[in-house]
This record gives sequence, structure tokens and C-alpha cells, in this order.
Amino acid sequence: MADSSFDIVSKIDQMELDNAFNQCDREIATRFDFKNTETKIEKTGLKVVLESSTEERVKAALDVFKDKLIKRNVSLKHLDAAEPELSGKTYRITCNFKEGISTENAKKVAKFLKEKGPKSLKTQIQGEELRVSSKSKDDLQSAIALVKKESWEFAVQFTNYR
Repeated sequence: MADSSFDIVSKIDQMELDNAFNQCDREIATRFDFKNTETKIEKTGLKVVLESSTEERVKAALDVFKDKLIKRNVSLKHLDAAEPELSGKTYRITCNFKEGISTENAKKVAKFLKEKGPKSLKTQIQGEELRVSSKSKDDLQSAIALVKKESWEFAVQFTNYR
């Protein structure tokens, strides 16, 4: 019998990210406490820039954006928000989104599975993802449960289950 496998990845659902961005943009435009503060949000690719006239307003806008991300099931572990910077008359926060599992983090997950997981598991790092394979599907399911239960510094998703 052939091995079954799945991939551990760290990817952002682009549609949900766009939805969260659009909802945040709408809320900033309509909320009373953001009126006349020149608060705005801009998105280019995996980068979001928040701007406002005061540091408190730009932090509040970031909180609104984080709230929208959580409601759209986008993990905040993908978000890398910088500290507010004064740029001319406006304060700016630049948020970058991280995707993929670094080789170092993939090695940590592989080591964790080797120590705590079933003995039949085999792991293989493939670029920015980690493939876990075994002859037993039950072992793979217990590996998924172990990885979900552990707290990582990156978001994990499971794909390509076969």
C-alpha cells in the first residue's frame, strides 16, 4: 500500500484578506471618531499602509483592521505591523503579511513530530511547506492534532491530504 500524506503550509486566503481590507476601509470612512482625521488605509499586494493625523487614530485604525482580519478567519500571525512613524504631518503604520514556513521553522515542526508523533511518520521539507507522510492515515490524523495543539509563531494550515 502506498503512503498517505499531507502538507503543512502557512498561506493567506487572499479573498478573505481583501474582504477584511474593504470592510475596514468602509468602517473608517463611516465611523464618527475617524471623521476629519484624514485616516485612510491603502493596500498593495501583501502590504497595507494605515495613515492618520494622530498616533492614537492610526493605532485605532490598526485595531479595526485586526478586528476585521479575525472576523474573516485570517490569522494575526501572518500580520507584521510596524510601530507608528511620523511622516510629515501624518502618522503611518506599515503592515506586511508573511506567508510560507521558513526552513528553520519547518525543521522545528519536523523535529517536534519526530519526538512526539507516531513512529511511522516521515517528514520532508519542500520549499516553504512541509510534507508529512505515513502508511497509516490514523497516524497522519494524530500528527495533525499534535501540530494544531502546539503553539507556533506562524499560522498553520493543512492541505493536499491524500
